[in-house]
Amino acid sequence: MINLHLKKSKCLFLSLSLFIALPPAFAQEKAVPVFKDGEAQIVTAFDTPEKWIRHDLWVETTFDTDGDGKPDRMHVSVTRPFQTETEGLKLPVIYETSPYYSGTAGNAPGTFWDVKHEVGEKPPVAHLHPTVKRTGSRPIISNSLIREWVKRGFIIVHSESPGTGFSQGSPTVGGINESLAPKAVIEWLSGKENGYTTPDGNEQIKAYWSTGNVGMTGTSYNGTLPLAAATTGVEGLKAIIPVAPNTSYYHYYRSNGLVRSPGGYLGEDVDVLYDFIHSGDEDKRAYGDKTFRDGEMAKGMDRVTGDYNDFWAGRDYLNAMKPMKAALLMSHGFNDWNVMPEHSYRIYKAAEAKGLPVQIYYHQGGHGGPPPMKMMNRWFTRYLFGVENGVEKDPKAWIVRENEPNSNPTSYADYPNPDAADVKLYPGAGGTTSGKLSTAMPVKQPSEKLIDDVSFSGSDLAKAEKSEHRLLYVTPVLKEAVHLSGLTQVTVKLASSKPAANFSVWLVALPWTQGQTVRLMDNVITRGWADPQNSKSLTKSAPLVPGKFYDLKFNLQPDDQIIPAGKQIGLMIFSSDKEFTLWPKAGTEITIDLNGTILTLPVVGGSSAFEKATK
Repeated sequence: MINLHLKKSKCLFLSLSLFIALPPAFAQEKAVPVFKDGEAQIVTAFDTPEKWIRHDLWVETTFDTDGDGKPDRMHVSVTRPFQTETEGLKLPVIYETSPYYSGTAGNAPGTFWDVKHEVGEKPPVAHLHPTVKRTGSRPIISNSLIREWVKRGFIIVHSESPGTGFSQGSPTVGGINESLAPKAVIEWLSGKENGYTTPDGNEQIKAYWSTGNVGMTGTSYNGTLPLAAATTGVEGLKAIIPVAPNTSYYHYYRSNGLVRSPGGYLGEDVDVLYDFIHSGDEDKRAYGDKTFRDGEMAKGMDRVTGDYNDFWAGRDYLNAMKPMKAALLMSHGFNDWNVMPEHSYRIYKAAEAKGLPVQIYYHQGGHGGPPPMKMMNRWFTRYLFGVENGVEKDPKAWIVRENEPNSNPTSYADYPNPDAADVKLYPGAGGTTSGKLSTAMPVKQPSEKLIDDVSFSGSDLAKAEKSEHRLLYVTPVLKEAVHLSGLTQVTVKLASSKPAANFSVWLVALPWTQGQTVRLMDNVITRGWADPQNSKSLTKSAPLVPGKFYDLKFNLQPDDQIIPAGKQIGLMIFSSDKEFTLWPKAGTEITIDLNGTILTLPVVGGSSAFEKATK
């Protein structure tokens, strides 16, 4: 998530003490929120940016993560219509919190882990730890959200995460303080007396202008934190709209036991992200570095085995969802190879199983991309203003189809598509060129072998007519479009020539499309990675016996895509993925027993639809 939403405020601070009295005409007609078709409308009396009241404060939390013996206080800023002061108007709050508002460390050479080493070995050289130079001394934290929502009758609140900007404490990158910090702010917005005018003083400030109903949104790390707050079960948080949220740091930095980097950030890990965001008080950073980065993280992150352990379990919000009560509208891109689409899928399904109000919005693009304004407005209007607009009866899933803009999603009863059913496909010999992939289970097949060589990228291998570095199995040319919706699963029986190896799978649409008009979805349908050492357990790996076969089963990233007629669906198996995995020396041999290998596709219409399209 080292990449997004570093917004700088350029607005002037207008304190309460500088508030200018309004002409009598304004006092004669009280401003109130207006709703039409279930949405909060722009109200002329609220659309007065020059008169908005803006002020900052500090909210005291229940934790001390900078080691000074006092509860950490979070820096908070408020933007609200002037009527909340002159007319006693109380309004609900849309709240965004972030670790990015006061700058980041950047991505200088040497700050990421070296990926050029054998799988299962300790990285050869420790990486550098850059420091963040905090940007600015402004009281206004951010201007995101303000332009769209204040004029519709919402108050906007921002806060800086622990150990960033003017918030006290230390980052923990998924630790409990990153859940309790927004909880404390929401409690203050709901009436708790834990707000102060300064970071260290005793003069209190109250949120007398708040109804106590709070909604949260944000993208990437800023989308993770609404979920973090929701898992505390805090009463005032009524609805959240996380966009491309990281819901598990294990799933962000590992895949099925394999050390795997987020797309575009090869060698990033949880301690790198810690350094990237730690912009808090320079005099107190040493405590956090020692306690969290060099202590808890260094001990728990385990870049050698990639196993799931207590450290990662404590940074997996799926494990903390029992108290959650907030209505959830998820948003994600199916071709987000940074924070991958499984992050939203797993939380959406868990919230749905809990019986919470849920919707999910998926588009065909990459990282980021909020739902259309209309969807967000209906969600916040329903759960923050209490307007009965029927949003909870709307379709649960909204998918942007391949040639549509993100503003025009197609609705479905749920995701995955309820009409999708598993179709099992079996590979046939010939993978160094292109073996067949069909629904008929073939007679006994020979084993096939590939030789790992990370100098070839995944796209190089998919485009190659012949290669000893990958195995490729393809369906017949599609006579009709095939709609995939849900989780593709790979079952494979494999052997390695070494005790440890990368294992990568791409599902591709062939022939490979090239040129300036290529879209993210056109070639790679979905991807997945796994560690054969974890074939029996995610929490305990075991060295591979060279030449011995192991059964491995795992899901690829969720998708919903219509593969057009004229294409072939291809299963590509290879070892090291240049964009995502470690880079071992070339030469590891992976042998695939085709008799124990199955590709399971989630096809809308099931077997009959697939057979019709391929025969």
